[in-house]
Amino acid sequence: MQIARIFAHQVDLPLVESSYQWASGKSVSVFDSTIVGVETKCGLVGYGEVCPLGPVYLPAYAAGVRTGLRELAPSLIGQDPRQLAKINDRMDVVLKGHPYVKSGIDIACWDLLGKSTNMPVCELLGGRFGESVRLYRAISQLPPDQMAANVAKYREEGYTRFQLKVGGDPDLDIERIRAAREVLPATDRLVADANTGWTQHEAIRVARAVRDLDVYIEQPCATYEECLTVRRQIDQPFILDENIDSLHALLRAKADGAMDVVNLKISKLGGLTRTRQLRDLCVACGIAMTLEDSWGGDIATAAIAHLAHSTPEANRFTSTDFNSYVTVSTAVGAPTREQGRMSASHEPGLGIEVRPEMLKSPALDIFGA
Repeated sequence: MQIARIFAHQVDLPLVESSYQWASGKSVSVFDSTIVGVETKCGLVGYGEVCPLGPVYLPAYAAGVRTGLRELAPSLIGQDPRQLAKINDRMDVVLKGHPYVKSGIDIACWDLLGKSTNMPVCELLGGRFGESVRLYRAISQLPPDQMAANVAKYREEGYTRFQLKVGGDPDLDIERIRAAREVLPATDRLVADANTGWTQHEAIRVARAVRDLDVYIEQPCATYEECLTVRRQIDQPFILDENIDSLHALLRAKADGAMDVVNLKISKLGGLTRTRQLRDLCVACGIAMTLEDSWGGDIATAAIAHLAHSTPEANRFTSTDFNSYVTVSTAVGAPTREQGRMSASHEPGLGIEVRPEMLKSPALDIFGA
């Protein structure tokens, strides 16, 4: 099996709630997603998706995905897409860094591997653990009463895990956390995710002000060193996200005892192949994980579902269903939410079929000779 063609389509993903707001006044109303296709000489096509959370969240931006693919794609023509280690090694040789660019190709190759072996991706990633995957709901940053109302609304839809977007004014964030916790039963989990928005002293102050509440603190500050200092001075369970962008970063954090939970995003790490490496290390070390991506639609959600469903339940803190946040569907067969949970498809590969009517003219289309 050889790669004969790599193509990509740009797709707009408007939000159900009109806008999504997080730390330091950042917001997005329409996500710019790239659907990546890898086609073989025998006619099989695998799909991946990359959708950065705007250009100000991670070192990634939507137009960069498509520009980077133009660099990568010619060197992959003729390669066997089922040889995932070789594909990733080849991409690293051709393009240094930029893992988010490589993620869509890697996911598409996993889709092809599943289709060629007639197996779901989750079984290839290690097996299917449990009947379904528990989801969290991200609560966009708003005044405290509105955020609490949104928490209550989504709880009625079956969610029991909530990621509260804080990282703004510390006094207001304290109110946000208290208001959200008040509408939840003791069995539900609440994460205060600052997305690097607090300074070190602000993070410590907020955490101490809500130390009487059952709440997790996620990525309070921009640097790893700041987060580690905060972690050592507060009582709450601690989650790292933005700083864990490689296997080396995870190993360092594990050695320092820097977190209780880690957020692994597929495109931040370069695809399912790299994310699986970190996932398996976390399982071996007993570290719980949020398994997700930076954003996306049906294809990204399908990849998340397969990664999460192939992870032992004891290590699965939570995941998310990004396709329920947006107003358009780009693929048939994608996971759907039921009472705050989702399942990976039992069909081969990712188990999705892209809706051709949703695709514009290709943003790039690279053929072999």
